[in-house]
Amino acid sequence: MIVGMGRWEPNARGRLEQAALELYVERGYEQTTVAEIAERAGLTERTFFRHFADKREVLFAGAGALQELLVTAVAGAPDAVAPLEAVAAALEAAGALLQERREYSRRRQSVIDANHLTLTPYSNAFGKSNFRRKGKGEFYRSAGRHGRVEIKTNTPGTDVAGLGGE
Repeated sequence: MIVGMGRWEPNARGRLEQAALELYVERGYEQTTVAEIAERAGLTERTFFRHFADKREVLFAGAGALQELLVTAVAGAPDAVAPLEAVAAALEAAGALLQERREYSRRRQSVIDANHLTLTPYSNAFGKSNFRRKGKGEFYRSAGRHGRVEIKTNTPGTDVAGLGGE
């Protein structure tokens, strides 16, 4: 089903996420192309790549927002608040966000499970593009400044893993 939305419609990123998930559920992750995702969203491939590095990233896009929400909530807690209370408040905020996206999250998880896709926590903005642009050595040095980095794929021999930090 192709949706005829114009490029000027708002929320291009959200439309791409929704289109990708629909196609992954209907056709499978491996059988879905970026061109099909963009077409379903009523956008161009170029617009897709303005928002996401690849079709895998669109599936894991919410992880960064959730991480940012948690970090911001803990960092923004008043100094008088005990650390455990700050974490509890952050988890409450995350719970509210997850509740809003509950059905989407269930569908997303079914795609991840069916295709054996995993992404351990790391920043997409830092990871994949830096690996391509700077090469493996610089990627691992950057990873050392940010902690553990591990990217797993469902294709044997294509995993990238590094351990950094103290």
